[in-house]
Amino acid sequence: MSSVAVESPVSSEVDIQSFQLQKCNVFGDGARLGTLCFNNRNPIETPHYLAITSRGAVPHLSQDTMRENSEIKGVYVALEDYLERLPLHPPVYSAPCPPHGSPLRSFIALQNDALLVLGPRRLPPIHTPSSNSYTSLSILTSVGFRNLEVSDYICATKKLRPDVVIGCADVVYGEAKAKLGLKRKEKMGERTLAWTKALLAELQDEQELNYTKASIWAPILPVEGEMQRELLDYLEELATLGDIGGLVLYDIGSIDDMPASMILLPRLALTDPKGPHRVLDEIALGVDIFSLPFLNAATDAGVALTFRFHVSSCGKGRQPKAVLGLDMLASEHVTDLAPLEASCGCYTCAQHHRAFIHHLLSAKEMLGWVLLQIHNHAIADAFFNGIRRSIANGTFVDDCNAFGKTYEKELPAGTGVGPRIRGYQFQPSGVTMEKTNASAYKKLNEPESLGDDDAGEESLISSSVNAKDLEEMGFAKQTKN
Repeated sequence: MSSVAVESPVSSEVDIQSFQLQKCNVFGDGARLGTLCFNNRNPIETPHYLAITSRGAVPHLSQDTMRENSEIKGVYVALEDYLERLPLHPPVYSAPCPPHGSPLRSFIALQNDALLVLGPRRLPPIHTPSSNSYTSLSILTSVGFRNLEVSDYICATKKLRPDVVIGCADVVYGEAKAKLGLKRKEKMGERTLAWTKALLAELQDEQELNYTKASIWAPILPVEGEMQRELLDYLEELATLGDIGGLVLYDIGSIDDMPASMILLPRLALTDPKGPHRVLDEIALGVDIFSLPFLNAATDAGVALTFRFHVSSCGKGRQPKAVLGLDMLASEHVTDLAPLEASCGCYTCAQHHRAFIHHLLSAKEMLGWVLLQIHNHAIADAFFNGIRRSIANGTFVDDCNAFGKTYEKELPAGTGVGPRIRGYQFQPSGVTMEKTNASAYKKLNEPESLGDDDAGEESLISSSVNAKDLEEMGFAKQTKN
């Protein structure tokens, strides 16, 4: 099927938001080049990404560090992070803020020019043992599993006043996703339609009270088009009226089911791409904005990303293929005084070297992960800058092929122990799974390893052991230079 590129800017406007496409084809698929603008926020050139937060902060980065040492334009915040026990009166609801301002923005101390996107669940979401109901979402809070009533989510969006509100979607995660039957898919469409209507009605009433208006981005389900036809027809009507500001995709295949009238709306993909190769595939299909959980995962694993999307560096390919990142706990970095990536201009690469990062991670100093997070997000920024230049130059397809020939498919796995994580931050693999974190405390008289690590001998430390016996076992042994 032939396509015609749209060179003259076309846009979709929803009051405080405007989205202008500089380059796309008439069918809406294919790589798109655009600009997303909100009142009093930095414009976001697309394709781009949203930084994923944990309890309002990008992991390992304080807000001032993010502001001074990164180019993050927008963040995704999950309401799930703030809900613990009933009744629902978390402190974030009552955070002081300027008149008609956002209590959520004030509570997390987010800079004023950054886009604030609020969704119901973390990214990537953790599978819950109970399914969603007609009126609620099943979520995982810091104190366990519970249900979030859709009406409570709508109430939260009215109180917190983010820039973008993501509508609730009846999406199934985990292994149950592959076992969905026709009736369950129909229910997904019916529930999501009802929840979208309720959200739209409540926020429109709120806007009549002269509060700051939020842009509603509606979900498209990861099921066949016929299973959500009524939902798609309703979204098409809303798009024509200008009542929604964007679309949220949970499966990249949903783009094929989108009506032509929604071509001009920005598309946010919550698809959890596992690496840059998958990001390029989804951009080629027409995604504008991404969430990238692999950035935080790489930082936690002690991996420094090194990939680039430059025509000059990816034109011919290399054998063997280059790695997408470096395991900074590997022994070859012990005395390496080179920056993490030679062409990176981030604070970490400008001020520190690989040996220092290796030392920090080996000593489990939190600064190591801070510096890695700054670097990895800088790599993501440079990656998307290169993609936008490539689309503008009309060489995106060739550059993607060159990138595939240059870099390995998978991100490297870290070999060290990352920072301690909470139960709601990882997907359980079963009832008998091993503990993710090492035990922080031990019983008073529990055997403890002494002496050289290679010896592997264990001895019992108690008040009955004298100093001479400890010396013979190698405890606190000193080496003379």
